[in-house]
Amino acid sequence: MPADFSAGARLEVRITPADVGKRVSVRQLAEVTDGHPTFTDTVGVLESWDGGVVYITRKTGVTVRIAESALVAGKIVPPAPVRRVAVPAVTDDELDAVGARAWPATETAPLGDWTLRHAGGFTRRANSVLAGGDPGIPPDEALAEVVRWYGERGTTPYLQLADSSPYAAEADARGWVREGDTLVRTAPLAPLTLLPESPAGPVTLARTPDTAWLTAYHRTGGLADAALKVVTGGPSVWFATMPGAIGRAVVDGSWALFGAVEVIPSHRRQGLATAVMGVLARRAAQEGASAAYLQVEADNAGARALYDRLGFTDHHGYHYRRPAA
Repeated sequence: MPADFSAGARLEVRITPADVGKRVSVRQLAEVTDGHPTFTDTVGVLESWDGGVVYITRKTGVTVRIAESALVAGKIVPPAPVRRVAVPAVTDDELDAVGARAWPATETAPLGDWTLRHAGGFTRRANSVLAGGDPGIPPDEALAEVVRWYGERGTTPYLQLADSSPYAAEADARGWVREGDTLVRTAPLAPLTLLPESPAGPVTLARTPDTAWLTAYHRTGGLADAALKVVTGGPSVWFATMPGAIGRAVVDGSWALFGAVEVIPSHRRQGLATAVMGVLARRAAQEGASAAYLQVEADNAGARALYDRLGFTDHHGYHYRRPAA
């Protein structure tokens, strides 16, 4: 990344802990060799500044730890320009792999190109096999290994299969039950950054979900530790909270996942969902994302209509398979 500080300019730290949440550029002293200093530049969102340590998250999602004493310059910089580009061309398996990183299991194991995932039973997505590519062994052996692995953990063996997967026919032939049909939908991020704010109240962003967020999230009837790790996992995770609505976004390079966008019944049809998505989109754009995606149950007509209005289109579908009872 090119330096943000002009050669010969006076170096000065012009940021403080009060600038947490803003996009900044800093220069730090890396080392001194034979009396000659070497510097490193970092540009990203100032995540925290506490106890003499500064944390900055780059647009790649990587968080850099910098000792305050090593800072030689720092300033606030404008948000990264939103790139008005088309959604990247990716295969079904590639986008499902991006989605898996945004909803990570607490335990994984490889089976050829497949990934076995377990998270204490919290959601099928984190407790299913991401069955993209070749398992490296014949289908009967692969399915037997799946059953064995999940049986050892006391949970139902599930496959997550793209509808286009050749293993869908293999699962059919072996009587594995299909359920949980889901659509993966994509959209350019730039238009989402222009979504209006809501007069119902401000939207706050945080790296971890607070009590209000957890209370509003329909899946959390008191999150277990494993489930909380899933919700907070991912390359660069943000939680949005406002009176009556919540949302979650995960930035992973050019992609931004939107999920857990929920509005309590008494606050619906007031534009809260779009306000939450707008705030999350603007933050994702600041971190360099240019494309949005989400996963929605195929039979959720209300959510699909909302996402239609926001410009999302279907990329592909996936579903789950489990052995017949």
